[in-house]
Amino acid sequence: MAVIGELVRKAIDVYGFITSDPEPAKAQRTVLQSLLEKARLTAFGKKYSFSAILNSTDVVRAFQENVPVHDYDKMYDEWWHYLQEGHQNITWPGGQRYFALSSGTTSTSKSIPVTDDMLDSIRRSGLQQVASLKNFQLPADFFEKQIMMLGSSVSLIQKDDHEEGEISGISAANIPGWFRGYYKPGVEIASITDWDERVHRIAQEAPMWDIGSLSGIPSWIEMMLKEVILHNRVSTIHDIWPNLQVYTSGGVAFEPYRKSFESLLARPLTYIDTYLTSEGYLATQKRPDTTSMALILDNGIFFEFVPFTDANMDEDGRVKQDAEILSLEQAEENVDYVLLISTVSGAWRYMIGDTVMITDKARSEIRITGRTKHFLNVVGEQLSVFQMNQAMQKMQRQFDMEIKEFVVAAVRKEDKYINKWMVGSNRDVDNVQFATSLDNELCETNKNYKVARSKSLHGVEAEVVPVEYFYRWSEDYKKLGGQTKIPRVMKEDDFRDFEQYIRELR
Repeated sequence: MAVIGELVRKAIDVYGFITSDPEPAKAQRTVLQSLLEKARLTAFGKKYSFSAILNSTDVVRAFQENVPVHDYDKMYDEWWHYLQEGHQNITWPGGQRYFALSSGTTSTSKSIPVTDDMLDSIRRSGLQQVASLKNFQLPADFFEKQIMMLGSSVSLIQKDDHEEGEISGISAANIPGWFRGYYKPGVEIASITDWDERVHRIAQEAPMWDIGSLSGIPSWIEMMLKEVILHNRVSTIHDIWPNLQVYTSGGVAFEPYRKSFESLLARPLTYIDTYLTSEGYLATQKRPDTTSMALILDNGIFFEFVPFTDANMDEDGRVKQDAEILSLEQAEENVDYVLLISTVSGAWRYMIGDTVMITDKARSEIRITGRTKHFLNVVGEQLSVFQMNQAMQKMQRQFDMEIKEFVVAAVRKEDKYINKWMVGSNRDVDNVQFATSLDNELCETNKNYKVARSKSLHGVEAEVVPVEYFYRWSEDYKKLGGQTKIPRVMKEDDFRDFEQYIRELR
């Protein structure tokens, strides 16, 4: 018997028993009160009268009535830029040691403060994720194995009084000492800034490790696994890591990658989804019989929900100040919401940019359905990324192909709008047939899209290209690896530039 693993598993069972899931509404009110209390003497807290809010009979309502909604630009321009200039006590007590450089799908880089309190919150959320492993019926020896965390480099950028890097790199640079023996590829390799060099070193060292679980964005994990398999001249990753049992995904939907991912395995893994962003660790999958994630309600993040309707959003995809905004207690299942968060990093009523759907309110479980600015609605299509992903899964089955990446834009052709899709796959298909099938599928599943196709949307075109073209574009124009994601929706000018880049590769 794996004695140490059995002890760890029993400890997790005990931890799960004494730390049962909190009552959602009560936990969220407690979090908000704690946030307001700790930040009441900051410049932000004084500006918006946190002390008075705390003395009100309904703290949640008073908070919503007195504090405006922020997106990144508003938060940075009015507050966070002072932190980068070395000021203290701006939106959270104290100074600033870290800034997370956003690796999202927009072209503009963002610098988001990461406080020590947020790092503590991320660690505690990680422990909640580990505790939930008791629900997945894993064998005792799993808890003795090493964890491959493929994130961005832990070599952070040193500024005058702070360091900058992606949130995965900042988190890995601050892992507790007791965990370092489990963590791979280890600090030395994780410090390598060049993606190709880092993956090559992983491939060289891989046979010496006993990996039980993987963590990272699907596309980059898959590229790493292929390099390990190729370098070591084996058939599957289980020939190198026979005890690999779990993959913890995050950042994007895993389902489009499943087929190609499992081609690299000797047997399927246990898949667990997480929701770690530059702004915090928001949710994690806690049980095996769902693909939804449970919000982490008692750990320094207060959640609000804005119905994702035209009435609540402006033309730039921002939440209007007079929008209808709900607490978790008020929100309903099966409705698309724009997510707002207030956090221990000093983000206040902050539009993170994601849309979510509550799938099980009793369990506070959600599914990410898209991005506010990656919701295609130029001529009334009203297509969410969630709907796009579902359609692409249908196309995979219909054309017996793997679709790992795609991007769409509404573009003008002969002064009329069409939807143009660029699709990354492992094989060629007839572009006209693909576009027709995709168009038909979207008409069947989205009534708004069907109406647009009869009026303002005058055509659909698709071009299937090798998926490696997407990754080469990412390397040239963004960067490769870490938490970097390929956009799903582009503005017309950006799409034309992307299209031209693809043309030059062909």
